[in-house]
Amino acid sequence: MPDLVKLTIDGKAVQAAPGTLVIDAAKMAGIEIPAFCYYEGLTLQAACRMCLVEVEKMPKMMTACTLPVAEGMVVRTETPQVAQARKYTLEFLLTNHPLDCPVCDKGGECELQDMVFRYGAGESRYTEEKVHTPEKQFSPVVFFDAPRCILCFRCVRICNEGMGVGALGVIYRGVLSEIAPNHGDHLECDECGACIDICPVGALTSGIYRYQTRPWEMQHVGAICTHCGDGCKTTLGVRNNRIIRGNNRDHSGINGEFLCIKGRYAFDFYDHPERLQAPLVRKNGKLEEVSWSEALDTVANRFNQIRADGGTFGVIGSNHTTNEENFYLRKFAREVLATPHIDHHRTGDVTALVDALSGKTGRMATVADLYNRKAVLVLGADLAREHPLLSFQIRANYRHHQAHVYAVTPGPVREDKYAVASVRVASGGYFAALEDLRARLKAEPELVIVFDDSFKGPDVHRLVEFGESLGIPVRYICLVDYSNSRGALDMGLVPGEGGMRLDEMLAADLSALWVVGANPFKGTPGVPGSVARKARFLVVQDLFLTETAEQADVVLPAASAYEKSGTVTNTTGEVQRLKRAINTMGAKPDLEIMGFIARQMGAAGALGPWVPETVFAEIRRTVHGYDIPLPEIDTGGAAPTTPVNGRVTEAGGPRPDLIRSDHNGLFASGTLGRYSKVLNSVLEGRLDR
Repeated sequence: MPDLVKLTIDGKAVQAAPGTLVIDAAKMAGIEIPAFCYYEGLTLQAACRMCLVEVEKMPKMMTACTLPVAEGMVVRTETPQVAQARKYTLEFLLTNHPLDCPVCDKGGECELQDMVFRYGAGESRYTEEKVHTPEKQFSPVVFFDAPRCILCFRCVRICNEGMGVGALGVIYRGVLSEIAPNHGDHLECDECGACIDICPVGALTSGIYRYQTRPWEMQHVGAICTHCGDGCKTTLGVRNNRIIRGNNRDHSGINGEFLCIKGRYAFDFYDHPERLQAPLVRKNGKLEEVSWSEALDTVANRFNQIRADGGTFGVIGSNHTTNEENFYLRKFAREVLATPHIDHHRTGDVTALVDALSGKTGRMATVADLYNRKAVLVLGADLAREHPLLSFQIRANYRHHQAHVYAVTPGPVREDKYAVASVRVASGGYFAALEDLRARLKAEPELVIVFDDSFKGPDVHRLVEFGESLGIPVRYICLVDYSNSRGALDMGLVPGEGGMRLDEMLAADLSALWVVGANPFKGTPGVPGSVARKARFLVVQDLFLTETAEQADVVLPAASAYEKSGTVTNTTGEVQRLKRAINTMGAKPDLEIMGFIARQMGAAGALGPWVPETVFAEIRRTVHGYDIPLPEIDTGGAAPTTPVNGRVTEAGGPRPDLIRSDHNGLFASGTLGRYSKVLNSVLEGRLDR
């Protein structure tokens, strides 16, 4: 490691690595140098001139955002000359800037507003009439007010560099320069809203949040996105029991500031008009609203009767419910209903990967590994569409560390733009392509292999054998679709001895089928039409009247991920804490519903309290790999599990044919996605269907 550079900033002795920018070195010393155009992780722009500082022996003030540290350098960041320069810069920026702070959505969070309060003049020397152009709507999500724009180009850089889309650019020159979308008058992009959140002023505003509230009027609750399996933290702004916006500006969580359209905007399903808010019981062939007491009694009495008659139960769990709920459901099925018939929709063969890595440690990669490791091999998946955070991490790794990226996929992917090798393969052609790449992969110092459901069963074992034969450190990520697909497997939602799998339960003449947070009667992904019910008694817990709920005898309205507490495990096996943000009248968390049913059945003593913290304490004691440090997740971080062989026991062995990824794009999320107004409103979402 090279020797640290020693310098002085505002009288403080500072040490920094060679190449560190003065603005970053000052931040490490607790000294803030203001800037609009500079943004950590993006290319340097030096457009705003707010970060000017005095440096001894230099004839003029320098931009701290482009100046590397040097041995013996003496920097002053708050001299009268510096303050005057910043004041003049702000005065110039306000020449055409509308003074509409009281109605601007950025009020209270505006960096320009903060700097004007700190350095700005009380009056302007410019008397010319301000240049005004009408506000434009780039998409249902993105609005643009050109007079507010200070041309820092953050939005252009985050879209091009961070997202790899390049949907924003600059047209015209000089005073007429303006941010413009890639399709003339509208955007065609990921609709992620990163350009809005990164904007230091109110030039880019959210079609969802605008004119709704002020930041100081909201409570900010850290939750985990309930859509894909990447496990992004989304900070929900809540006012009057309503979610007003989502972002992650505090950079907490495994995703930093990154969010896709689903994490930032697709929380809006929670107040959809079709949301269930009262239990339904089938009477005279029709589902009718009843009280919770009647619905729970109906389920408990029927379950007890079936137990007494020696009937058969089937239980289908969810890859959206929490670890605590999945663990409690498994206990309920095995210990109260005494059934081995329990399963859930598998979207990736994690079981085969854990089995193939038996006896090996440190082989499961984390989200951070995709940013830090020297090389990444992507197999099968279109990450930018299906796992946007993982794609973002790989892009950042390439930009910041020049990582070598290999893409072996059926079709074009965003990784092709910067991959050292891109290979198109047909089904079954992966291993031939890998052999062609063997020499190049062996030459890498380390590697992360990311694969989807193109590899399952014996193919996963063969892939691990290939990775281990390279003679370099290799880590693996088995992709799964939804927010807790990994947790559902870890908590044991798999058949016991003699137990039926999901498809077998749907086809069987069961006495009762209990479906918690899933929609199996929707049918096979990509095949229209729903499956006909065979079970004599069907109980469904869900947010909406899905294809499965429509056939039920009892429907119990469940709370969403944003309305409950607990933990979830993402696709890389990292556990994070969910915190309740809101309450929806009439809906209850699945854990609470299961606890009430157990109590009505007289079986609550066998299962214990239905309190998330209590259940998670039992998970930490009994589930392999989940004895994780609590402070890490309690403070908003992620704790990786430590899987060992045998963590998931499935009688009769796995069934690779039942592992089916839905391959949701950016604008879909299984059954849940259809109830998001934002996902259904953007042009890209409509074209994606």
